[in-house]
Amino acid sequence: MSTTQSDRLRGLVEPLVAAKDLDLEEIEVSRAGRRGLLRIVVDSDEGVELDVCAELSRAISEKLDEGDAMGEGEYVLEVSSPGADRPLTEHRHYVRATGRLVKFQLAEDGELVARILAVDEDGLDLEVPGVKGRKPTARRVAFADIAKARVEIEFNRKDKKEEEA
Repeated sequence: MSTTQSDRLRGLVEPLVAAKDLDLEEIEVSRAGRRGLLRIVVDSDEGVELDVCAELSRAISEKLDEGDAMGEGEYVLEVSSPGADRPLTEHRHYVRATGRLVKFQLAEDGELVARILAVDEDGLDLEVPGVKGRKPTARRVAFADIAKARVEIEFNRKDKKEEEA
């Protein structure tokens, strides 16, 4: 996608996304056969409900049909939330992942899997799970030390509310 088209699309879409109290995470334009594909990814601290994605999709579609931001050809519009496997790249992503298990690729210390306990402006307070019956340990990681981070999917984790009951 050209920078000009990207800027135009962002300018059209961002106010509509903000009106729904959502963050615009990504805009991607690609080809799907003869049609264009416009993929818009949105998120919020509370997550994104399917109905909100549908409403936003209709609003974006109407706005795009008013102009020529997508050109003259046919296009498919997808509006969705980021999904569980998206990389954590922004401060708000880490805040939203608080309480979740995350796999970190550290700039110098290799790989680390830990649960995010707290997030501040400089970095993260983590709980590193214990190995072979040992207790978990606390660790502090600065944002500058993180090369990559991605939430790990946990299928068998009990919610704290369940554990207290």
